[in-house]
Amino acid sequence: MANRLKGRTAIVFGAGSSGAGWGNGKAAAVAYAREGAQVCCVDLVEAAARETAHTIEEEGGTAIAVAADVTDTASVEDSVANAVARFGHLDILHNNVGVTHMGGPVELSDAQFAASLDLNIGSVYRSAKAVLPHMLLQGGGAIINISSLAAVRWTGYPYFAYYATKAAVNQATVALAMQYARNGIRANCIMPGLIDTPLIYKQISDQYTSVDEMVAARNAAVPMGRMGTAWDIANAAVFLASDEAKFVTGVCLPVDGGQSCAVAEFR
Repeated sequence: MANRLKGRTAIVFGAGSSGAGWGNGKAAAVAYAREGAQVCCVDLVEAAARETAHTIEEEGGTAIAVAADVTDTASVEDSVANAVARFGHLDILHNNVGVTHMGGPVELSDAQFAASLDLNIGSVYRSAKAVLPHMLLQGGGAIINISSLAAVRWTGYPYFAYYATKAAVNQATVALAMQYARNGIRANCIMPGLIDTPLIYKQISDQYTSVDEMVAARNAAVPMGRMGTAWDIANAAVFLASDEAKFVTGVCLPVDGGQSCAVAEFR
């Protein structure tokens, strides 16, 4: 299928990849473009945003790259203004920003806990604050927030702040969906399970004795026997942004190879 998003503009926060390969945000930005959307690629690291935009342009799509800090309201507002100035409208808001700090309440510092709140749920607040006025004026839009399976269950990792903030993303998504349903604005979130992206090698691998052990353990924890890929998340996002999902709002969708149906893994 193609052109499901033709004529629409998507702004993707966290559109850069944290390393070589395909992160969830980069794959989503490219997937939107492949379906005909114009894409504003936003990332804290300008080079990463530019790389994603360049990939889209190489495939014949239209994209711009913008550097922004999602913990700063003015920075987020500037990125939205750039997108509107370039494309004239915003139809899809995609939030793919998050950080994991390992530790329970005893191990976490106040600064780590505050940073998790500011980034993981604060980014959803600030981007919605900046984008919603444009969607209200044009009479509709779609919001896709990337949450996590950790929002609803123990996943085997001791990251208290991540569990708490991703649960907040779920309920924030529901709140947006209900408040703006009569305005033609849909809001849904995706809860990725164990996904093989560059980020896990930076933020998760130290929980194992080796990278090979991590990969094997994560594959084994999924009922399908393997981790998902960034494209599994991107394809779900395209569906939720498209008219195929025009009667879908307030949904927290697991994309996890069945892990949400399985007995929790305790390590």
